Amino acid sequence: MTTLYRVLLIVAALSLLTALVMLALGFSSGIGPALIAFFIALAIGVRGTESLRGVSFTIWIFAAVTAAMFYPQYFLYVGDFKLDRLIVPLIQVIMFGMGTALSVQDFVNVAKMPKGVLVGTVCQFTIMPLIGLTIATTFGFPAEIAAGVILIGSAPGGVASNVIAYLAGANLPLSVTLTTVSTLMAPIMTPFLMKTLAGQFVPVNFLDMMIGIINMIIVPIVLGLLFNKLFHGRTRWLDRAMPIVSMVGIAVIITIITAAGRDSLLEVGLFLILAAILHNGMGYLLGYWGARLMRLDERSCRTVAIEVGMQNGGMSSGIALQMGKLATVGLAPAIFGPWMNISGSILANYWRARPIDEPAERADERKVEEDKALAGGN
Repeated sequence: MTTLYRVLLIVAALSLLTALVMLALGFSSGIGPALIAFFIALAIGVRGTESLRGVSFTIWIFAAVTAAMFYPQYFLYVGDFKLDRLIVPLIQVIMFGMGTALSVQDFVNVAKMPKGVLVGTVCQFTIMPLIGLTIATTFGFPAEIAAGVILIGSAPGGVASNVIAYLAGANLPLSVTLTTVSTLMAPIMTPFLMKTLAGQFVPVNFLDMMIGIINMIIVPIVLGLLFNKLFHGRTRWLDRAMPIVSMVGIAVIITIITAAGRDSLLEVGLFLILAAILHNGMGYLLGYWGARLMRLDERSCRTVAIEVGMQNGGMSSGIALQMGKLATVGLAPAIFGPWMNISGSILANYWRARPIDEPAERADERKVEEDKALAGGN
């Protein structure tokens, strides 16, 4: 670790200590700058440690959320421009990036592993929405916040699940395939589940939601797929840039939602965090044992668990915006998203420390499959 990273970690510790002292002395309204400085210094400082480098992005999210909670007015408007207008375009850019990482081979993979895809997809669209409904009603959330919990459960798998599956030593080609299939099914399944399960809390227009998802998710993915087909191998810069663009986009989306829903978060924030932990954890648990029950191999069971447990929070935020309820329905995606990244990283490290025994020849084959999956199936 270089001197710079050490200094930043010391700054982080001092900033946190300052915030705690101010809180103890009753100056809670003034601890915002100290907490923001703590998260920013920590986000940069942990990059000097190999084992913690992966959580840097999540810490940046906490820095952004903290800034939005203390100073929401700066994240709602720039002049007369309302910043929530950026959410759908940012999601479209992220989905375009996902499309550029796909190829026809990813769809061929569906035929190669039909059982794993079927089991994973069924688990995705049954376990998570039903858990979401159970948690929303058990916690007694206000109607629109309850609908947001069901919404995040009704979303397809998130693209971050592919990274987590790779780190966990799971079945990466299956992970990529499941994310693709569930995303393509989202225009039908997500409105259907919302209409069926969340209709008791908020009005849900099936057709409007379906068209919104197609415009926000499917069209950019198809354009990205065509872009990859036409310009494959000639836009390496885009492959390097898209992960960064996606991370910045997600951070901006979460910050805007947090600022818009600050007052509601102050009322139910702790309960939403607990709901996120339960929802996500049950997704991992039931996804894994659902796959085990269907006699999938251990690597595929781990993959299904990750795919089921990690949802597309960005898409859920975009739907909440299109419903005109960003400050309420959009809160659950904003809270659940960062937590899924944290828990996914923890689970990946746990499983990576417990590798699956397999013949050397099969290990070599799997490595080739993973390299193809990481390269977009080419």
